[in-house]
Amino acid sequence: MNKNLISLDRLPTGSFGIVKKLSTQGTTRRRMLDLGMIYDTKVESLRKSPAGDPIAYQVRGAVIALRSEEASKIFVESIYRN
Repeated sequence: MNKNLISLDRLPTGSFGIVKKLSTQGTTRRRMLDLGMIYDTKVESLRKSPAGDPIAYQVRGAVIALRSEEASKIFVESIYRN
């Protein structure tokens, strides 16, 4: 695996990442794709819930919440905020 990739759950709040890999299968993979987690899509980590899980992300103009368990299977290339 590329050493520049981090799992989405490790992306700092307020930072952006570019989706590079999904390591899920079956219905979970289909759900992630349906939510817009497609290769080269820009994702912003917006905020964590008070308990730290789930985390809100902005993807293709929509705000979605993912549990850490799900977000840990999405790998992104972290980029600086513009």
